[in-house]
Amino acid sequence: MSRPGLKTVDFDVHGVIGIRAVDASEHDRAVVRRQIGPLEGQLEREPDIVLHFVDRIELGSRVRFVGLDDVAYTDEALVVLRGRHQAPARTRIPVHEIGDPCEIVCEHGLSAVPYLVAIVNLTALARGYVPVHAAAFLYEGNGILVTGWSKGGKTETLLGFMALGAEYVADEWLYVDPTTSTMIGLPEPMRIWDWQLRAMPAFGVHVSARRRAGLRSLRAVIELMRRTEDVLRGSTAAGRTLRRARPLLERQLSVQVPPERLFPGRILARAPIDRIVFVVSTERPDIEVAPVDAEHVALRAAISTDHERLDLEALHLKSQFAFPSASNPWLERASDLGRERLVTAFRDRPAIIVEHPYPPDIPALARAIEPHLR
Repeated sequence: MSRPGLKTVDFDVHGVIGIRAVDASEHDRAVVRRQIGPLEGQLEREPDIVLHFVDRIELGSRVRFVGLDDVAYTDEALVVLRGRHQAPARTRIPVHEIGDPCEIVCEHGLSAVPYLVAIVNLTALARGYVPVHAAAFLYEGNGILVTGWSKGGKTETLLGFMALGAEYVADEWLYVDPTTSTMIGLPEPMRIWDWQLRAMPAFGVHVSARRRAGLRSLRAVIELMRRTEDVLRGSTAAGRTLRRARPLLERQLSVQVPPERLFPGRILARAPIDRIVFVVSTERPDIEVAPVDAEHVALRAAISTDHERLDLEALHLKSQFAFPSASNPWLERASDLGRERLVTAFRDRPAIIVEHPYPPDIPALARAIEPHLR
């Protein structure tokens, strides 16, 4: 018998992917919402992905491990043993079925469903779309896709144009339909860094006072550590410890904010691809913008997306180790399909390359790009 408070809830990724969370607690539903966005809605079709939440996944007898406390397998199933930040939690994932309709079994209380966005991405690929690691917005009636490597300036470009009145489509992941050259955003929460909020204070007002205070406190601690390092000059054990610990704290100087909170009334589910912006961070102190061949950008965007899929591919290898006769044809073809479909979708689209220092001056970055989007 189900416990009180457990519900079955559907999530619809703009008609592309349907997800059904079965026997999900409010915490479980909030976890899915944080990973893919507020997409609850009744599916008019069978789901592509079922997330079935249970109290405990029993492994039974004859359990083997692939990496201690990492992945386990029995004669029937592969189970991921760790969640986010190595928290002990079990998730049964049929890796060889991802892309086709599949059921993932999760224990209640997970802080995140392991590999969920990567699984959604591969399912979109199997439905004829291509996932792209990119940001996107609509500016003066034109759909703008911004792609590049991590820390290349995608979010900064998006923030700069949102300050100019653009409409939000995506920050991290979007799905491109190669037959129509349109893009559909995944409205997951945005990770906004402390320095970005300070550079764009108009967006900071949409972050709770508690979170802003937390960032200020953490920033003060990091500054104190930096000053102490300067005094100790790294010559002591304490100095070396501080030098190692400070980067770990700096990686926590961010908040996750739903895009609908940052940009109320300016959220779009989809937009055409009218212009393509390829951003690259460099050592140069200035910003340079130049035309670039769209196919060149398509191939690099596909490679960036391949890199973002590496964790799922590593899980695929562990699954093959456990079950050598099982494979996933969608994962094995993902790289080739991504290149082929992006070249088709980007064909004949005007594209520019933007080289800039990192971190960039966000308003200056938008000012440099804006004349090339008209």
